[in-house]
Amino acid sequence: MDATRLRSRGDRELAEKLLEERLVKRVITHLEKAEEKSPGGVRRRLLATALRVTEEMMPDVHEEVRECRQRLSVDTPLEVYVYPDARFNAAAVKPEAGRLFILLSSGLLEAFPVSERRFVIGHELGHHLFGHHEIPIGYVLQGRERPRPDLALRLFAWSRYAEISADRAGAHCVDGPDDVARALFRLASGLRRPLEGVRIEGFVAQIDELRLEQSDPGQGAPQADWFSTHPFSPLRLKALKLFFESDLADPSGYPAGTLEARVQELMALMEPSYLEEKSEMAETARRLLFAAAITVADASEEISEEETKAFEVFFGETSLGEELDIAAIKESLEARIAEANERVPHARRIQVLRDLCVIARADGHVSPEERVVIERIAKGLEVPVEIVTETLCAECDLD
Repeated sequence: MDATRLRSRGDRELAEKLLEERLVKRVITHLEKAEEKSPGGVRRRLLATALRVTEEMMPDVHEEVRECRQRLSVDTPLEVYVYPDARFNAAAVKPEAGRLFILLSSGLLEAFPVSERRFVIGHELGHHLFGHHEIPIGYVLQGRERPRPDLALRLFAWSRYAEISADRAGAHCVDGPDDVARALFRLASGLRRPLEGVRIEGFVAQIDELRLEQSDPGQGAPQADWFSTHPFSPLRLKALKLFFESDLADPSGYPAGTLEARVQELMALMEPSYLEEKSEMAETARRLLFAAAITVADASEEISEEETKAFEVFFGETSLGEELDIAAIKESLEARIAEANERVPHARRIQVLRDLCVIARADGHVSPEERVVIERIAKGLEVPVEIVTETLCAECDLD
């Protein structure tokens, strides 16, 4: 099978649109010029901070890499590095001078058996295979010129779909779904003991208890995951189970088009669908975001042009017209928070907070006065205040 078929539709379609964005193009051009001035810089840093693992040193690891490369038809020259870290981490570094770099932490290398390492290696090779390095998401989100709120949300959405694609590449490198379940179980639990008893059915059955329904998505999942560029683990595992049931993994499975439709339904749980939904709950969430965004933006003297544009992305042009009674809207915030606590599920309130932070960051920074208001809103919504820091710095969490 052509391994490029493993790429998720959401990943491919969003990437095509993102690569046409002017800001993304400018960042790519800037990085290319910087690389021309310092050729070989990445490899020099790796050789100085990590250990290059040759085939003579670790033939088993190189055999696993060779098997994954063969299954995925990746023929790019490649070097493997290990670095000291007890945590389970891995990465693929953007190719330099035609050479790809795979990094594995010492903790992962020691704790993961062959089948589980192959999933991790295949996942990282998938990022290269599907061209994920072409979109420098970290540089776009953290650069001097901040992306528009709608662009920031699309970057986060694309990154989550990219992880789904990479997971499929990893799954294509193992012998079955249980190998994947054990790898994800180990990543989630941190356990180093043998995991022969872990089966994907049991893992999914446990996850189903998290009640991933449209009415209350993600309950029980770590709250910070809603602000991550990665899909949180329940959705990730469910998407992989769907993959193994499709004809991409099983010739007798259902069509790939059905797989993509079902994955899209899963991923929609992480998007702010309350902006389009027609329900009492969604209307309450919208009213809350409207008042909260105005209150935060007005906290530092006046609402900036960038914040106005960000606001209009969510609520339409002229939504901040002169006829708005900003003082009255600010006074209504506490009542809208109370109403949201009664009618809006907790996970959706977290989504509102995420979108509020996107609007607040539109002008490139969040003032101390604005942060105080955001923290007050978080407390009112019964969201731990500690999560605000993670929310406002979510773009930094891009490994």
